[in-house]
Amino acid sequence: MDLSNQKLYDTIIVGGSYAGFSAAMTLGRSLRNVLIIDSGNPCNKQTPHSHNFLTRDGVPPGEIAKIAREEVAKYPTIEFYDGFAVNGSKISEGFVIKTSDGNSFKGKKLIFATGILDSLHDIKGFAESWGISVIHCPYCHGYEVRNKKTAILADGDRLVYFTSLIKNLTDDVTLITSEINASNADNIAILKRNGVKIIEKKISEIQHHNGYIEKVIFYDGTAESFEAMYAPVPFRQHSNIPEELGCELTDAGLIKIDESHKTTLDSVYAVGDNSNMLRSVSLAVSSGSVAGVKINGELSAEMFS
Repeated sequence: MDLSNQKLYDTIIVGGSYAGFSAAMTLGRSLRNVLIIDSGNPCNKQTPHSHNFLTRDGVPPGEIAKIAREEVAKYPTIEFYDGFAVNGSKISEGFVIKTSDGNSFKGKKLIFATGILDSLHDIKGFAESWGISVIHCPYCHGYEVRNKKTAILADGDRLVYFTSLIKNLTDDVTLITSEINASNADNIAILKRNGVKIIEKKISEIQHHNGYIEKVIFYDGTAESFEAMYAPVPFRQHSNIPEELGCELTDAGLIKIDESHKTTLDSVYAVGDNSNMLRSVSLAVSSGSVAGVKINGELSAEMFS
C-alpha cells in the first residue's frame, strides 16, 4: 500500500477512553494533529459507577468517557477513527497503524491507551457479576460495600496485605481457597489470627441478581450467602502491537515505561491500565496528560532544531 501521500499525524493514539482522551486534549491544546483510533470497548464497561475521581465521584464510567470525547472533539486538530488497531510497523517518518477494516494511518509518535483484558474465572455467574459485586479493588469499590458480608477469592504472596485492606472496610471477611498447603499455611495462620474466616472449597457457581451477588455455591453442594466478593484476576494486554513493535513488558505483564510514560521504544508511549497496576480513572487521566506534555515537548524540540 502506497502511503507516501497520506497525511502524517503528529501523534496516533491507539485506544480512547480516559487516558487516550486526556493525552489527546493535552496535544490538541498545543495544536498538534492527533488521530484517536478507538473500538469503544473499555474493560470497565460493566462497572456501574466510577470512584476516587474528583468532580466525577459516583458517575458511570461510560458517562465520563462520553463527556471526555465531547470535550476533546472541540479541538479542531483532533480526529477520531472508530475501529480496532491490529498491526503496527516502523517507517522512516514514524509509524504505521493498520486497522481491522484494512485502513492504515501514519504518525510521528504513538501513544497506546489500549488497556488490559481480565482473565475471568470460569465460574458460572462470575462474568455477569464482574465489576458490579465481584470486584478487584478496595479503592475503586470498597466504600460502597463497606460493612457488608464479604468474600475474597485470592491467593499468592500479597494475600495478607490485600486482605488487610478489606478487613479495614468490613469485619465480616471470608477467604475462599480451594487448597491450603505448605506454601500458603503461614498466610492462612495470619489471617485467622486477625478474624478472617476460611472456607477451603471450590466454587461451582455465583448466584446473583443482575450482577449483585447473593450466594456462593460450592462443588460439594453447600452454599454461603455473601454481599460482595473481591477477586483479583490475571490479565493480559488488550493489544499485542506494543510488544510486536519491540516494547518491553514487565514481569507482571505491563508495558514497561519511564516516569514520562515513554516505553522502551523511542517515540512510543503507554498510558492507563496497560502500564500501571493501580487501575483507576484518575490515574489514567493523569498518565495521559503526562505523556501528552512529553510528546509535545519532543515535537517542539524536533521542529526547533
